[in-house]
Amino acid sequence: MIVVDNQDLENYAEVLFWALNESRREPLEKGDIVAVRFDLPGVPLAEALYAKLLDAHMRPVMVARPTAAMENELYRNASFAQLMFQDPGQEELLRRASAVATILAPEHLFHLQGVDPRNMDEAGQARRPLDQSLERRRRSGALGWTVCLYPTEALAAASGMSPEEYADRVMRACCLRMPEPIRQWRNLKRELAEICAWLDGLGAVGFHVRSSRVDLTVEPGRNRRFVGFTGRNIPACEVYVSPDWRGVRGVYFADQPCLCMGRLVQGVRLEFHDGVALSVEAARGSGFFLSRLSSDGGARRVGEFSLTVRHLSLVDRFMAHTLLDENLGGESGSCHIALGAALPESFSGPAEILTPEMGAQLGFNASAMHWDLVNTEPKSVTAALAGGKKRLVYENGEFRL
Repeated sequence: MIVVDNQDLENYAEVLFWALNESRREPLEKGDIVAVRFDLPGVPLAEALYAKLLDAHMRPVMVARPTAAMENELYRNASFAQLMFQDPGQEELLRRASAVATILAPEHLFHLQGVDPRNMDEAGQARRPLDQSLERRRRSGALGWTVCLYPTEALAAASGMSPEEYADRVMRACCLRMPEPIRQWRNLKRELAEICAWLDGLGAVGFHVRSSRVDLTVEPGRNRRFVGFTGRNIPACEVYVSPDWRGVRGVYFADQPCLCMGRLVQGVRLEFHDGVALSVEAARGSGFFLSRLSSDGGARRVGEFSLTVRHLSLVDRFMAHTLLDENLGGESGSCHIALGAALPESFSGPAEILTPEMGAQLGFNASAMHWDLVNTEPKSVTAALAGGKKRLVYENGEFRL
């Protein structure tokens, strides 16, 4: 197990507690129930967050997530009835909780390599009604929500780093080595909000992304807004929008590797026509990737378009986990699209009126999948404005405000 300094743990817990409050409509109050879900290697951070919640007079409920061995056994050997089974009390806890924090700390990354993905899909379908209920509470601001990553030896090995270097990079990416981490996150949130307001104010009807291997047009669609820091992920250094999937066309290439369901997928090239990825290639993991794109009707459509700001992100190399990799700053910033589900917080109107029917009319993609694919090449993004004018809005990892 990687040993993290006590001061880093205290700072991390403080940032997570702040993020939970930022993700809510109103701050947490004394006596509120806060569910903390954690992988076993992440126990040190779970303990630090538990102490922080007690100090704030919250009522923490600690829930250990299944181990790699448990997941492997479930998805390989469980019957259909066992896959569909939902733990008694889980629904009540998540409905009564005022906030949920999830600490991801994978002890293994490839333990599900030989598992049939359809078994995981079936289990996911069984959880979907509860997930949809939680999503409605999150969108309304009634439920605080944050997800973070705790460094593990498995993540370090997959990224090609020593455990010590990997842990150091995670701590830096979350601003925990700054004199006042919360002040740093407040500044970042403000700057991202300014960028989002500027992008929304352009009234762009489309964005053209160009790099050495990307030539993609994305139309945001009606009733959209760009979103920055929400508190739901730590770290979060990107601005994103869920576009009208019907207005995506051209070629996209993901040069950054990604891990999904225990498989490594690399060198993904997608060619979109009328919003659908009709031509698909992958240099590695092609068979698995193609099977995922057949998982449902929305899997070949885009649910998110995102750009990361170079000077705001402290992630500067591959970290073997999407939570960090989608925030890559590096020398040239990064871009990612997500195949699958749209993010409803990108809707510019009141959250409660965005029904599935309205979402479909506006081009918000619906899918059980949400797979982020990252491009790290130097790129430019040009906005198509009303009246036919064009404006360069992003270049070399920075927005040109």
